[in-house]
Amino acid sequence: MPNPDTAAQSDIKNSCTETVYEVTAADLPVHCPMPGTSLWNSHPRVYIPLDEKTEAACPYCGALYKLV
Repeated sequence: MPNPDTAAQSDIKNSCTETVYEVTAADLPVHCPMPGTSLWNSHPRVYIPLDEKTEAACPYCGALYKLV
């Protein structure tokens, strides 16, 4: 039987915390959490203001978004 703690830890790795996303101008506007993020541990959607600067962090989870 799988260890539930191990399963939870692997799901946390799929969340947006402590992640760096490289995005292009074609991806704008960018929001966090990104599509495909596990819903059970997500925060409310927030748009990241990359049109004004080249990198910005999510105020909820700290995920860093870099415009390349």
